[in-house]
Amino acid sequence: MWLTRSRLFYAGLLGTPSVRNMGGLTIYVAVREPLRIRVGDGPWQTTDLAVVPAYVPHWIACDGRMITDIGLEPESLDMARLPAFLRDGVGAVEAPEFVRHVKQAHAYLAARGRDLDLQADSFDHLFFGGALAPRPLDARIEMVVRRIAESPSAPLTAEACAAAVHLSFSRFLHLFKQEVGVPFRSFRTWKRARSMLHYVTQDSNLAEVALDIGYPDSTHFSHSIRQIYGLKPSDIFAGSRRLELIGTVAAAPGRPS
Repeated sequence: MWLTRSRLFYAGLLGTPSVRNMGGLTIYVAVREPLRIRVGDGPWQTTDLAVVPAYVPHWIACDGRMITDIGLEPESLDMARLPAFLRDGVGAVEAPEFVRHVKQAHAYLAARGRDLDLQADSFDHLFFGGALAPRPLDARIEMVVRRIAESPSAPLTAEACAAAVHLSFSRFLHLFKQEVGVPFRSFRTWKRARSMLHYVTQDSNLAEVALDIGYPDSTHFSHSIRQIYGLKPSDIFAGSRRLELIGTVAAAPGRPS
């Protein structure tokens, strides 16, 4: 797994099919056997490549139980300048050249990942052939987004963020959703759940992880993670025991760099 503040590449086990609702633009690529995907109330589709926009419920399955996926944080992307199959795709899409490219990148990382000096800006070049255009954000909202991304476990409230950028509460909520595309609370919930990925290769106590990343207790932690990833935290950690973390990864919340 390669995890940066705005990008994710995962290659590993796919858990039991259950509804997922991720906050990133998710690109699924078949490893060997084709994927099966269902988006919302739509039909099941069989494909080698699937694209799911952020915050869209979906199911993903594969007979081989191995999968690769790429996660892109939408607030970091100018969606209008993405390739058409990513910008407009929902569910199964056709882009065989991209599938071949991702498989080649995966093989390259599997063979040499531990020996490479992988930085955050290397991600786009490896998977997309160059940097993806960033999303222009209002400077006030950008400051809040950066603060949440840097410290997802912090107990930041919309009221405090509004005051910090000198906006009324209602104006802040409206501007945040207009700029980022989702409500403040949904964004904060996703970033907190995403921060769990920093811990999955560690021998961590789940109750301690829950507190480290900002959940009040294990019950809230388990419920939130299952709503987003479609799996219990214990299943995610069990399936990640042999996962290798590569690249430059920001310090986990609550842990020193």
